[in-house]
Amino acid sequence: MKTFRTRLTIILMGLIGISMLASGLTMAQLFRNSHIRALEENMSREIDLLQSTFQFRAIDGSQGDYYSAQARKLEQLMDSRVTFISLDGRVIGDSEMASSAMDNHLKREEIISATKGDIGSSIRYSESIRENMLYVAKHVISEDGSFDGYIRLSMSLKAVERDLSKGWLMMAGGLLLLFLAAALVSYRISRGLTKPLEHITLVANRISRLDYDARVQLTRRDEIGQLGLAINRMAGSLQEQMKVIRDNEDLLQSVLTNMVGGILMVEADGRVALMNREAEQFLHVEQDKFLGKSYLDLKRNHDFQQFMVEGMDTKEYLKEERNVYDPEQRTLQFERVPMFEDDGKYRGMLFLLQDVTEIRRLETMRSQFVANVSHELKTPIAAVKGFAETLLSGGVEDKETERSFLQIIYDEGDRLNRLIGDILELSKIESKLVPLEYSPVQLKELIDSLYEVLLPVASRKSIMISNNVPEHLFIEADEDRLRQVFMNLLSNAISYTLEGGRVKVEAEIVDSGEEQEDERVRISISDTGIGIPKKDLPRIFERFYRVDKARSRSSGGTGLGLSIVKHLVDLHHGMIAVESRVGEGTTFFIELPITQNLA
Repeated sequence: MKTFRTRLTIILMGLIGISMLASGLTMAQLFRNSHIRALEENMSREIDLLQSTFQFRAIDGSQGDYYSAQARKLEQLMDSRVTFISLDGRVIGDSEMASSAMDNHLKREEIISATKGDIGSSIRYSESIRENMLYVAKHVISEDGSFDGYIRLSMSLKAVERDLSKGWLMMAGGLLLLFLAAALVSYRISRGLTKPLEHITLVANRISRLDYDARVQLTRRDEIGQLGLAINRMAGSLQEQMKVIRDNEDLLQSVLTNMVGGILMVEADGRVALMNREAEQFLHVEQDKFLGKSYLDLKRNHDFQQFMVEGMDTKEYLKEERNVYDPEQRTLQFERVPMFEDDGKYRGMLFLLQDVTEIRRLETMRSQFVANVSHELKTPIAAVKGFAETLLSGGVEDKETERSFLQIIYDEGDRLNRLIGDILELSKIESKLVPLEYSPVQLKELIDSLYEVLLPVASRKSIMISNNVPEHLFIEADEDRLRQVFMNLLSNAISYTLEGGRVKVEAEIVDSGEEQEDERVRISISDTGIGIPKKDLPRIFERFYRVDKARSRSSGGTGLGLSIVKHLVDLHHGMIAVESRVGEGTTFFIELPITQNLA
């Protein structure tokens, strides 16, 4: 394929060559015509000279030899063939041929023109001498009237053609040199015109390959320069638009990637067009392997596949929840939204997946909490109401019995007060309305202060309590909330330990192998009490959950203590666990960071 530069060079060379050739032909023709015209004028003057100087004789049969002899003499003088012709066209003398052997010349072109009073001339091929000849004739009448006819001079154009050939050779050489110079000039001109265009093309190709930093480097102010400026403005505009598009794509991709729900878009032809990371986890597939493929290939989740098939068939909006086993039971919310363009054309379906297992679990827990609160409140309220009605009816006359009823009413009221207080406390902790005020806390000193409070209760049951926490151990925590945690756990340990048992607290730094600021302390509170059955261990931190309901109520517990403990440990960025064996005892483990990261 010829380049634009080559084609432009060829076109310029062709135009120049045609122009030069036309000019050469025109000059050659002008040279030939001017040369012949000069010969005609010279020959006409020679005829005029003959008319005035030649010795004419009367034209009769005897004068043929005279005119032929004179014509031969004149040819030697004028270097032209001389022919004398009578008025009727008969040749009476010729310098090269016998007049008797020549045809009548009345119909010759130059004679016809001379008959009209002009100088007649013509150029034709002479059969006698086999050359192109120039013929010039003129009507001549001698002064004495003895001759009335035509004198014709003819000259061979061989010399003219020879000069013309030399001129052609010289002109061809000149034209060739000029053509070579024109070719070089044409190439330089085409190069000057196409080089900036090639540069613009190169920049445009770079822009098409998404290299929007490419710019045309031209300082010209003509149309090509304006084209370069337009390309630069276009590149700048595209660069800005692509930046906006990339920013929007990054934002959209970030939103899709970090959404808590799965998103799957299926086009009208059934091909998967979009899938976010959460959908990959739901469906246990890799996005790269399924984009552009049929949604029917997503066979891992049968329920969701059926939901998609129904949606692609009906093209209707629907939201529903289904319980799936993957491998554990989960509650998933499926939602499908048909997509239509502005002109109403169906584009495809958008499928949304959301794991609502935790939400439904919390809703169930909330319902159970309300039910448990109602149940816990119902018992003391019923007791208070029953004993109060008995007292009000006057059915109790014994002062001791009356005092016993009043004591029961007081105890149940106190229990109601503690229950409501724990409920309010738990509500504030769960809603994070309890601000923690961190400060260095010496664990051994904190446990000792709690032992002083609990020692009377432990002494009544002959329970030995010990504090094996190192004195140098400090942690950053809210001292009041930490006291609440340990008080609850130690109270439970003493309450559920039989007489003569033991309760001890130990602490150690967990060797995490990381930096000092990430170190944690593990605190264990163990007893030799009745223990907790294995089946109840996973649920002991639930609200109102009791292992032994009768004993819990008799001990004054509300069933919310361990739940409060769990939430307070979480607020301290720690963790709590429990180990227990029925009849052997229970150990609670609490891990807390030594320093809190408050950033």
